Amino acid sequence: MTNAVTYENWKQISDSFEDQDKTKGAGHVLEWAYSTYSDKQIVYASSFGAEAIVLIDLIYQVKPDAHIVFLDTGLHFLETYEVIDKMEARFPSLRIERKQPEISLEDQAAQFGSALWKKNPNKCCEIRKVIPLRETLTAKQAWISGLRRQQSPTRANTEFINKDEKFKNIKICPLIHWTWDDVWNYIRKKDLPYNKLHDHNYPSIGCFPCTLPVLDEGDSRAGRWAGIGKTECGLHTR
Repeated sequence: MTNAVTYENWKQISDSFEDQDKTKGAGHVLEWAYSTYSDKQIVYASSFGAEAIVLIDLIYQVKPDAHIVFLDTGLHFLETYEVIDKMEARFPSLRIERKQPEISLEDQAAQFGSALWKKNPNKCCEIRKVIPLRETLTAKQAWISGLRRQQSPTRANTEFINKDEKFKNIKICPLIHWTWDDVWNYIRKKDLPYNKLHDHNYPSIGCFPCTLPVLDEGDSRAGRWAGIGKTECGLHTR
């Protein structure tokens, strides 16, 4: 492995990538990532939303047997599980792991009361997403994410390579310069499977109790935890 990132040089390496090619830098970033980190050092944490479909296709071109983890909260839409099945069939050599929390929904309800996502959504996200990802990343030096700058104000300053204080490693975001139109043009051009909820005004798809359709073209994450001032599950915040 070469050009390893440290907490000191991450910004310098991030700034070295050009973003004027047909993938707006994503292809070069992924080639760098999989040549810098071994199989055991890097993982892609995928939501299997529209950005994820693009990113999986791009990753497959670089690393056909890449490790991909899906945080299976047990609360996802049926359509989300359906698109995972389709992607597994389309890319059979990829190692797609469905990571579940140690605590079941039944045990969570017994410990914290029913519908924790209504009473304390941050705690629910911590149990069902943040802790499982932390467990996954314990042995990893880097992880890949599908964040785009256009998605929301909280993601507007995302770099190709980011110092991740939360998980104490490096977060790689190849799609930062992609627009929503770029994502869909790629999906249609490659005839890739995608979550059919996107056809019904769901630009961002998470757990079904906390995800609503969006009726305007504003913040693409406006349908997540609508009405409570929460826009992130905690994976991308300190």
